[in-house]
Amino acid sequence: MKASPVEQKELLRLQALDIRLQQVEHQTKALPELARLRELGAQADTIRMTLSTRSGEVEDVRLELNRIESDVDVVEKRIARDADRVQHTSSVKDVQALETELAALRKRLLALEEIEIAVMERLEEREGAAAAVEAERDAILGRMRDAEVARDLSLADLNRQLGELRRDRAAIAGGVTEYLAALYQKRFVAGRGNAAALLRARTCSGCTMTLTGSDLDAVRSAPADDVLFCPDCGAILVRTEESGI
Repeated sequence: MKASPVEQKELLRLQALDIRLQQVEHQTKALPELARLRELGAQADTIRMTLSTRSGEVEDVRLELNRIESDVDVVEKRIARDADRVQHTSSVKDVQALETELAALRKRLLALEEIEIAVMERLEEREGAAAAVEAERDAILGRMRDAEVARDLSLADLNRQLGELRRDRAAIAGGVTEYLAALYQKRFVAGRGNAAALLRARTCSGCTMTLTGSDLDAVRSAPADDVLFCPDCGAILVRTEESGI
C-alpha cells in the first residue's frame, strides 16, 4: 500500500489522540467519586435495613404501651364506677364486696402503672436508638450528595476534554485517505490500541524492538511512500528523520 510520508506522519497524531481518548474514557469510568458512591451506597443500604429494624422495635413497644394504657383506662373506669356505687348503696354487704373489688383494682392499677413506666422508658430507649440511626443515615446521604456533585463536576470536565479530542481527531482523520484510515483502524483493533508507531533510531516506539538484519534492510530499501509494518508488533511503521536508517 502507498501513502505519502506526510499522511503517514498524520497517523502518529491520530495514535497520540486515540491513546489520550482511551485514557480520558477510562478516567470517566474510574473516577474516585464513583468508587466513593458505591461505598456510600452500600453503607446506605445497610443503614436502611438497620433503621427498618429499629423502627419496627419502636412500633412494637408503642403497640405494647397502647395496650397497657388501654388496660389502665379500663381499670380506672372500673374504680370510678365502683367508688360511685359505694357512695350510692345502703347495703353493707354490697359495700364490703365493692371495697374488696376496689382494693384489688387499685393493686392492679398500681402494677399496670409500674409496667407502663417501664415500657415508656423502653420506648424512649428504642426511639433514641432509631434517632441515632436516622442521624447516621442522614449523614451518609449528605456525603452521597457531596460525592455526586464532585462526580458531576469531574465528568463535565472529562466530557469537555473528550469533545475537544474527538473534534481534533476528526480534523486529522479528514486529511488521511479512506484506505489508509481503514488500515489504521484495523491495526488499532488488532493491536489493542497500538496502530501506528514512530521508527526512532531503528527502534519501533510501539513495542520498543530494534530492527536488525534483513528487517532493517527491507525498511532501508523501501520507497518513502510505502506503508510498512513492524515485524514484531504489526503496527504501521512511520519513518522520519529520527528513524536512523
